[in-house]
Amino acid sequence: MDEQTLIHDWNEADAAFDWTSAHVEFDDETLRDGLQNPSVVDPPIEDKIRLLHLMDRLGIHTADIGLPGAGPRAVEAVTELAREIVSSKLDIEANCAARTVVADIRPIAEISQQLGLPIEACTFLGSSPIRLFAENWDLARLLKATEDSVRFAVAEGLPVMMVTEDTTRAHPDVLKAVYSLAIECGAKRLCVADTVGHATPHGVRALIRFVIEEIVEPSGEEIGVDWHGHRDRGLGIANTLAAIEAGATRVHGTALGIGERSGNTEMDLLLVNLKLLGAHDADLTMLPEYCQLTADACQVPIVHSYPVVGHDAFRTGTGVHAAAIAKAQEKGDAWLADRIYSAIPASMVGRRQLIEIGPMSGLSNVKFWLRERGYDADDADLCDRIFTAAKRTDHTLTEGELEALCKAV
Repeated sequence: MDEQTLIHDWNEADAAFDWTSAHVEFDDETLRDGLQNPSVVDPPIEDKIRLLHLMDRLGIHTADIGLPGAGPRAVEAVTELAREIVSSKLDIEANCAARTVVADIRPIAEISQQLGLPIEACTFLGSSPIRLFAENWDLARLLKATEDSVRFAVAEGLPVMMVTEDTTRAHPDVLKAVYSLAIECGAKRLCVADTVGHATPHGVRALIRFVIEEIVEPSGEEIGVDWHGHRDRGLGIANTLAAIEAGATRVHGTALGIGERSGNTEMDLLLVNLKLLGAHDADLTMLPEYCQLTADACQVPIVHSYPVVGHDAFRTGTGVHAAAIAKAQEKGDAWLADRIYSAIPASMVGRRQLIEIGPMSGLSNVKFWLRERGYDADDADLCDRIFTAAKRTDHTLTEGELEALCKAV
């Protein structure tokens, strides 16, 4: 059968947005916001460089390579990463976070000028009423900080993105004043940040449209609009997709979603979703390596059930599932076998479907396992021995346990 007739895709029913026409870029925050999580370890520079290369191969457009205003250690890391982009001629571009103070922006300018590499300054400033109240700030202070920092960065030859922290809880008048002034002073991007993970998809759409229609379009300038999401409510991916639908031109994420508190939008899952939607065409077979390197370097575990790269993402011990996969493979149809019980083809990310044997298994699991390892799957006694053992156990049998059963007399 035609592959298109085998899946009726309700995701495309009455679709109001053509994902194949989306021209969105990705900004990887793993090496900055990701490292702000209190449970992660700051990786050695060699691992950061390897991650940068993987980001480049995954088709990620920009990487936040640090906040050099944090001190000498940060300056050293940012310098090495920037130098690697130049020396290896990577396609990925660099940006750096900075508070809206000259002291944070100056080291970015110095590194950029030293290496001859454009580095975007991502100047951030709290914008919500709750933040202003806690800090005893007023709008006049926000505007002065915005003007001083953006003008300094532009004068130093840096591209500037104006970031308003806690945008999703900020008053529209404040956003309009701050963003408009930033554009006036030379900023070429605005970043809408869901700093505390407050937003819902509806709120994201409303906010992005407001920024575009009420601030960007009236300015008459060509201004990019970024979305920076967190997943405190578990809505990181959903909110990012909503931002793209509403017109965001670049979206942020981190490997495995590491970051402040509950983390950021998961870059790995974002790439997979946009690949499936037809909005990203890069090769994702190295995605597991990108995630595993992040897990190892930052010393954070990958949960077994984590989508796409978790140990169990393409692994089943259930009889019904295994039978369907086995039947597809018997037809000699790899496309079918990779999709019959999976919305994400394992081969797309360099993995494969695995069938295990446990208490929920059927004989199809046993025969598949035996066939895969060169045993006689038609040996009734052997099949019965393994099947009986599986039904008596409380866990998925290990390779060692199964090999022992195969060798038992």
